[in-house]
Amino acid sequence: MLNVTARQELMRTIVETLGVVVEEARLDFGEDGLSVRVVDPSHVAMIKMDVDSAAFDTWELDDTKLGLEMRPLKEIMSQGQGTDMVELSYDDNTGQASIKIGRIDMNMRPLDNSTLNPPNLPNLDLPCGVTIAGAELAQAIRASKLVGDLINMSLTESEFSVNVKGPNREVNANFSKDELHAIDCDSAARSQYSLTYLIPLAKVFQGIEHVNLRFGENFPLMITFDFADGAGHVEYFLAPRVEGDI
Repeated sequence: MLNVTARQELMRTIVETLGVVVEEARLDFGEDGLSVRVVDPSHVAMIKMDVDSAAFDTWELDDTKLGLEMRPLKEIMSQGQGTDMVELSYDDNTGQASIKIGRIDMNMRPLDNSTLNPPNLPNLDLPCGVTIAGAELAQAIRASKLVGDLINMSLTESEFSVNVKGPNREVNANFSKDELHAIDCDSAARSQYSLTYLIPLAKVFQGIEHVNLRFGENFPLMITFDFADGAGHVEYFLAPRVEGDI
């Protein structure tokens, strides 16, 4: 049995964030909250998400693992406003899940959980970190897409930089230490990542107060951020594109 309700804004953030990496996800509902672990088919990007039950307006359930498609969830979320309530329910007897927002009620059959095993998450010790306003990071990522498909991130003890070079154009975004929320870097680092996996996140970052990035010289990128007044937490991992890779 599962019956949870939350504001459309919260549910949309959950669905849009997971949809950056996968089309299908297993949502693990427990006594204390929601837990999701997903990896994209090419194993380039991974997400760990935890949302405390306190973020939801209603939380009535037995422990339930629910496999759902992200696309129809995202589409139905777009039908409501940020203050609308979304009700997600699951009936063990019928095996049917239901999403209700306003007058719209969409029924769906959950996916086979055996095909949606959560990945083992990496244990990374990344040497450099920077915390930046979500809107500032979103703007830099969107501007980068105007030039190319690969983004270079550089960090020193005094500056965070984003650079993308194209055949005829180049985009640079530089943030001094005073313009950042925090910076942690003893030795300069630079790494390159695919914008394919970052552009969809820009929409999510737009509504996030602060986003933390950690990486190193040709290291994976780990992005962490909170939402829903700290009740939701996301860790996003992205493999680097080493210079010379095709």
